[in-house]
Order: sequence, then C-alpha cells, then structure tokens
Amino acid sequence: MKKLLILLAGGIAAIVALSLTGPLLGFAFSALLVFAGMHYYVKSKSTISKIFYVVLGLIGVFSAISNIPALIGLGALAVIYVLYKKWNNEEVSFSNVTIKEDDPFTNFENEWAKLTK
Repeated sequence: MKKLLILLAGGIAAIVALSLTGPLLGFAFSALLVFAGMHYYVKSKSTISKIFYVVLGLIGVFSAISNIPALIGLGALAVIYVLYKKWNNEEVSFSNVTIKEDDPFTNFENEWAKLTK
C-alpha cells in the first residue's frame, strides 16, 4: 500500500513537472542572464559596460519573477527526488556537510574553553 501511494504521488509530481517544462526552461534562462550580468559586471572596467551588465541582470531578475510557475515545477522535481529515495529505502539528505571535530574553527567554543582553563 505504501509503495502504491509513493507511485501515485510520483506520477502526479512527474505530470506536474512535465507540464511546467516551459517555465522551468525560462527560469533557467533567466538565471543564466542574472549569472552572466553579475559575472561580467565584476570583470568590467568602464562605467558603460557596468551599466549594461546591471541592466542585463535586472532583465534576468524580472524574467525570473515572471516565471513563478517554475517554482512549482522545482517543487515537483524535489518531490520526485524524495519519493525516489523513499522507494529505494534510502535516507533523504539535502546537505552533505560534515563537521570535523578536530577543526578549531568549527568548534571555536570548545577551543576557547580549553584556552581559558
């Protein structure tokens, strides 16, 4: 029964993601415009080119705002990912950050307590 519900939810999420492919592509293109505007703004030397790249970045931001349905598509893709992990009985983790116990910068409080004793 649990597998059937996972399969049903995955099918619905796949249909939603496929139906929102257009806005997802538009969102990716607008993200590319924002990235290019920021990247070339930092590298540019003249004021005219900086203005051009700011305008390019703003066009990308406004394009991203107009592609709000793409966020629903991204949510559907995230649901598909989680359901795939649940189907294979794997643990779902969105971060791969590991904390090293011997690193003094991550455990500053412990190191400070050792120094002040």
